[in-house]
Amino acid sequence: MRSGLLQMSYQNAKCGSRTVTCTCMINNRKSVLGSKSNLVSFHEDIRNYTSDLSEVKISDEKGAVEKRKMTLIKKNVCHDSVYINAAKIFQGIHNRKPKDRMLVRYGDDSLSPMLTLKDEYSQRLSYELAFSTLKYQDLLEEILLDSHVYPCHSIPDELTSLLLVMLYDMQDRKFEARAISDEEEPIAEVQKIEHFLCRFKIKLAAALARCRIKYDALSIEYFLPETIRKHEQRASALPLCAWINTFKTSLQEVFRDLKSKGFTEVDSVSDLKGYAYCLDQHCHDVVFFPSSLKDELLNLDLFADCRLLLQDKSRSLAVHSAQALLSTDDDVIMAHLGSHLTVAHMSALRDHSTSTVFVCGVKTSAKADELRDLFSHMGCQNIQLLHEDFTEIEPKDPRLKNAKVILLIPQCSGLGFSNPIDFILTERGDAGLLKDLYQGSVSKDKLCTLAEKQLNELMHAMKFQVQSIVYCTSSVYPEENELVVQKALDSGVKGKKLKPFRLIPPVFPTCSNPESRADSFFKIEPSEISSGCFLAIIARETESSENVSAKDIVSRAAEKGLLGSILGKSKEEKKKRKVTQRGSDTARAGIEPKTAKVAHPEAISERNAVVAVSKAVSKLKKKNVNQPTSHVHLKKPTINPVLDTGLSTVPKHTSVGKVQGKQTVTRKPRAERKKMVAVKLVEIVFPPVISPYVHPQGNQPRMPAHISLLQSRQRNRSLRDRVPPPSVSEVVKPTVLRNSHPGP
Repeated sequence: MRSGLLQMSYQNAKCGSRTVTCTCMINNRKSVLGSKSNLVSFHEDIRNYTSDLSEVKISDEKGAVEKRKMTLIKKNVCHDSVYINAAKIFQGIHNRKPKDRMLVRYGDDSLSPMLTLKDEYSQRLSYELAFSTLKYQDLLEEILLDSHVYPCHSIPDELTSLLLVMLYDMQDRKFEARAISDEEEPIAEVQKIEHFLCRFKIKLAAALARCRIKYDALSIEYFLPETIRKHEQRASALPLCAWINTFKTSLQEVFRDLKSKGFTEVDSVSDLKGYAYCLDQHCHDVVFFPSSLKDELLNLDLFADCRLLLQDKSRSLAVHSAQALLSTDDDVIMAHLGSHLTVAHMSALRDHSTSTVFVCGVKTSAKADELRDLFSHMGCQNIQLLHEDFTEIEPKDPRLKNAKVILLIPQCSGLGFSNPIDFILTERGDAGLLKDLYQGSVSKDKLCTLAEKQLNELMHAMKFQVQSIVYCTSSVYPEENELVVQKALDSGVKGKKLKPFRLIPPVFPTCSNPESRADSFFKIEPSEISSGCFLAIIARETESSENVSAKDIVSRAAEKGLLGSILGKSKEEKKKRKVTQRGSDTARAGIEPKTAKVAHPEAISERNAVVAVSKAVSKLKKKNVNQPTSHVHLKKPTINPVLDTGLSTVPKHTSVGKVQGKQTVTRKPRAERKKMVAVKLVEIVFPPVISPYVHPQGNQPRMPAHISLLQSRQRNRSLRDRVPPPSVSEVVKPTVLRNSHPGP
């Protein structure tokens, strides 16, 4: 009995997948099992303990059931309007077979128009249902035919698209009943198709099982083509890309917040595992997360408060390329609305400037109000919406007079985008992309139409008085990428009195993958870590003075840290070189300058030196007034230079008057220039300084043939009458003439 009781207690102690061991309790009771009362007490304890475990088990089961129920409801809830929209999308993209092979007829496009879905979840669900129905169209048609459910006279051909959409959704939830929501009114067509499918769901499930056995498919995913399976695997593993909204936070705050939530930074995208993130190598405000964390990330406050925003990296590359080409006060034109996230990112990068982001193509006031609410929620305040299409705006529109860069992201095939539904929803793309992706290519006619439109838009952008154009697509076809840019450049469109455009490399660091760059184009091929992207930048060959002011040039140089003492140093060196060269030319010529030479306009200090020379001459005259003037003679100039700390480099033995003439820096009126000529002629008043020139044998000094003592006195008297002698400064030094040698 005792062993049976212990076995029973052990079995009752099991709770779900967890097994509770009662060994400790049993061992404690061994000593008291001798008496009957103790045995009864032990039995009661075991029963109470088992009861507690049962309550835990029931509670866990209830929690698991509730959790599973919530998941099931979330999956099973699909509003009637979602079915209608999905059927409308599928009607436009389904594979149309030849009439002789058409067993299932879809009718015309007279199905009721698409309903307006306000929430993004319902819109996404509509496209996902339509795309899934397209991928499994052949399988779904075979199920209808094999189950003998189709054709049905009660179901018109116009509702066949709705029939296939709802059939796919039913098999996806394992033919279980759909949860009906009370939030919206039912739609008659949807209710009719649903009752029809529920009535034949056993036949439909049996037909699906036969198809799987026939094609030896473990699941319906095996019915997909190999290219589609690989694309979906690549898209599911693609890291999540997000950019930091600096309107509401800073990069450091985001990194601290992520660290506090258990995230760690890794070096590259290939290292993303678990709760990790990494920084992008091209854009400083872009971060990557593992794709498995999407649901958890969207529940974080960082994403709920729009401090982090999910968006494909290709659009961040485009806005960063445009930002690098702009100065502080430059405006930027976004030729297409595209995604509001792209506009917000461009606005955030221009936050610390006074520029405006112009967005073209906002047609209705309702759309404008919706966008303003979105931008206001993100903190954007420097955006101006234009209702005209880009090609309708004149290149000389006065509103765009300060625009220097155009960001052109035209409508394209989009096959480089890894997630086509994201591309359609965020970029307002064509639903035909789903069919193109399923087929693996774009039709030639559609490709030519897109390329022609892109070329017209790019050529129209080249007519604006802007300095650069950023052209970005998500296409993998050269017809939409390189060929469009090259044709636009070959067209020679440039605008009136403007320089032509040329291709320039991207301004952000080159991708570590050398294959991502071909010539001056920037390309990223679709892969497991990134979507495909093409980027080209064209700029005018030279900046015209009519378009770029001195203020713009100085502003750009200041932003790049090029201003400082470099400009002053270069001017000083240029001034010294010019003075030295002119002094050497004069010495080689062997003549005295008759007029003052105009030096560099910046040499203000040299002009002060000229005045100082005249002051020194006056003082020397007064000091040596008793010395006989008959001993005065002047040396002819030689080519040997002499250095003086008070003046720039001048030829050796050049008199003060000549130095003075050399150092005159500003062009004066004619009357003042005559006065300056008189100042230069003070070269004759150097008797006390050049007294060592007397011949050592005591012979009479020789006077230069070209000047006499009487002329020198007269000129000196004229100088004193015209120019009052200023105060003396230390300019002329005795060493200037002490190192000289007397003439022959």
